[in-house]
Amino acid sequence: MRKRYLQIIDWFGRNMPQAESELNFESPYQLIVAVILSAQCTDRRVNMVTPALFRRYPDIRSLAEASPEDIFPIIRSISYPNSKAAHLSGMARMVVSDFNGEIPQDIDSLMKLPGVGRKTANVVSSIIYSEPVIAVDTHVFRVAHRLGLSNGKTPFAVEKDLEKGFPPELRPKAHHWLILHGRYVCTARAPKCGECGLAPFCKTHVADERKQ
Repeated sequence: MRKRYLQIIDWFGRNMPQAESELNFESPYQLIVAVILSAQCTDRRVNMVTPALFRRYPDIRSLAEASPEDIFPIIRSISYPNSKAAHLSGMARMVVSDFNGEIPQDIDSLMKLPGVGRKTANVVSSIIYSEPVIAVDTHVFRVAHRLGLSNGKTPFAVEKDLEKGFPPELRPKAHHWLILHGRYVCTARAPKCGECGLAPFCKTHVADERKQ
């Protein structure tokens, strides 16, 4: 397992040195809004919606004054717009009332906010505050299993395995390595194994090769 991690870190370091989020944001406020909106929705769609949202509500305090009914028309093309409008309004109000308008840094505080689960909290704390955590979404979960980096049955178990395998200073970048690889190469339905540079180290690919 350790050898596989080292091989994969080396490959990503050489082939994807600048991995980062594909969400467009300019502040912690904009990031947490974008990540909440991105749940079960593409980053591309979120990036189409957030410019208008941020023009209307340029900071957390202005968003805190908005009702879900105010927010809904702007984000209606996003998946689950009703619940996300409520989450954004509630999140902003709690940040203002409980955290003096500052997006909190630690995971537990972030997870108190409406619409913020562990994955969202890890993304925000990793990107904004460089916390040594790895957010596990469906792409990361799938790629970690296929590569043989984790056998965890839950996102939390996979998160803990990945945090053991990736050194703290690489964890924020490792999240983006895995999510981008899952989004564009190791896709759910038709993984592009023939063009994947990680194939020689991939547990699933090697196992399939031996069966042939």
